[in-house]
Amino acid sequence: MSEKGFTGSLSEAEINELKTVATHCRGDILKMTTLAASGHPGGSMSSIDMYLTVYKYANINKDNCKSFTRDRIFVSHGHTSPGVYSTLARNGFFPVQDAIAYFRLAGSIYEGHIERMVPGVEWSTGNLGQGLSAACGAAVAGRMRGEEFDIYVFMGDGEQQKGQIPEARRFAAKYGYNNITAFIDYNKLQISGSIASVMPQNIRGEFEADGWHVIEIDGHNYTQIFNAVAASKKIEKPVLILANTIMSFGVSFMENIAGYHGKPLTEAQLADALKELGIENDIEALKAKRAAFKFSYAAHELVQEPAKIFTGAPRTYAVTDKTDNRSAFGDALLDVVKDTKANGGTPVAVFDCDLAGSVKTDGVEKHCPENFVQAGIQEHHTATCAGAASVNGVVSFFADFGVFGVDEAYNQQRLNDINGSNLKVATTHVGLDVGEDGKTHQCLDYVGAMRNIYGFKVIVPGDPNQTDRAVRYAAAAQGNFLIAMGRSKIPTVAKADGTPFFAGDYKFEYGKADVITEGDAAFVTYGAMLPRALKVVKLAAEKGVKLALINMSCPLEPDMELLKKYASKTIFVYEDHNANTGLGAIIGAKAAEEGLGLRVKTFGVRSYAYSGNPDGILKLLGLDEETVAAEAVRASKQ
Repeated sequence: MSEKGFTGSLSEAEINELKTVATHCRGDILKMTTLAASGHPGGSMSSIDMYLTVYKYANINKDNCKSFTRDRIFVSHGHTSPGVYSTLARNGFFPVQDAIAYFRLAGSIYEGHIERMVPGVEWSTGNLGQGLSAACGAAVAGRMRGEEFDIYVFMGDGEQQKGQIPEARRFAAKYGYNNITAFIDYNKLQISGSIASVMPQNIRGEFEADGWHVIEIDGHNYTQIFNAVAASKKIEKPVLILANTIMSFGVSFMENIAGYHGKPLTEAQLADALKELGIENDIEALKAKRAAFKFSYAAHELVQEPAKIFTGAPRTYAVTDKTDNRSAFGDALLDVVKDTKANGGTPVAVFDCDLAGSVKTDGVEKHCPENFVQAGIQEHHTATCAGAASVNGVVSFFADFGVFGVDEAYNQQRLNDINGSNLKVATTHVGLDVGEDGKTHQCLDYVGAMRNIYGFKVIVPGDPNQTDRAVRYAAAAQGNFLIAMGRSKIPTVAKADGTPFFAGDYKFEYGKADVITEGDAAFVTYGAMLPRALKVVKLAAEKGVKLALINMSCPLEPDMELLKKYASKTIFVYEDHNANTGLGAIIGAKAAEEGLGLRVKTFGVRSYAYSGNPDGILKLLGLDEETVAAEAVRASKQ
């Protein structure tokens, strides 16, 4: 980082210094991709002049790269990792020889696409189209924290074909994030050829139509790069710098050839290229260094400053109350936002996609509008934006319908997890409890889908009281959570004495199941099916079968110790989830893994369902209380 910042103008000496470093960076790029026999040299070489200029004069360096007031630099086309690593190394973030020798080597942090464990990298990217959304997340966090810093985003031109980018640019314009300056490496080539032939687009016109100011420059001219950034700071709009570049710029036989987008040089070609650049060919020494690499697990860990959240006193819903879990979520969320703010804790950002009244974030919108972020019907952008905000000093809640927040934004949630986000995804309308919207809106895989994402924890509360306590728990706990809820009003679960079950001394504990009623065989359920399961248990008892009703609100971590007590009988699982991937499947797999010899019978959804109220749908699927009770009784007596 230079103390100069983007003020004044570049001197001849500064331009010459940038040219010299850029030549070395081009050599680094070619060495690392040849050594790894894979990678993307072309875009790295067309972007390198912009990378060097911004990283040199922005307020970020190896000493302040964890400070909340640093400038942020997001590289969305993460396949240009050779250029990013070389730039960071040449700016002192880590030894350049390490980045070159260990590039794309199993166990190295210098992976094929940029990863956040690398010092100076803000967001792991490579699934194109997400960098601008992540930058918006940093802008959201900065504004909520009252911090001022500049944000730079680098993107590819072919990447502009992704639908998430229009979502992000509209969002940035709506909220007036004038501290965002984006670059597009406009070399006009992508893997399959020219962008004009693969998918024509009007990049400048589209950004301008969405409220951005566009500056067009020569992306290899340091003066134009520097001056464009300096000009962007005086413009009251987000700014796009459309940088005309040449693929593989700097090596004559590579220039403007689409094949070098993702193809490294052979060692013979590398020797010719390094000779043209005037760079020493030390490939043999680099091979020896690569062979001596030692893996360190700790190098891959993402460490984040713990959030300070105040959860307040839980609310208790009486047995006579009948409300829905989503309303209990909204009330608990508002309490958390208010109490945390009153006590000077970490800001809580609540993201909504035009569903505030349905997902019950409207309380925050009304009473704490400065914590509420309305992103419109833009789930892909919003999921990424919320995740990125959560690694920039806020705790994020992203509320949506299950089919949108889980299924539609699955890849974004996966990338959030890879980035070590601290995101709380709250989805309503999961399972069959979505009203009459039908199969397109029935999220039947919310457990199974999130089971695939290693860092997410899933909570499916059984009534409003458990929802209240689960929300407060997740808000204060570090890491990613999905809190999944249905739509309908449901009864408050009661103890035998008629008092609320999930109240009083009850404390939510992740992974701990709740025995609602005692019995001889386990009848396991969760979420909106819990009140129905109570009726199943009652009907079975009338037929002489005593079922122990177990509420398993954390389906990814079933309480196997509890289930061992019922190992001599069939374990019944009752869920409005895909029977192939839900709680029943998880219990069966864990039982097999642990050699428990449990017999598991799942009453779950085995096909796409129908439009209608939950009672009617469950009846058609054979999942109504009467049918399930009869089958459980029959199976118990075999």
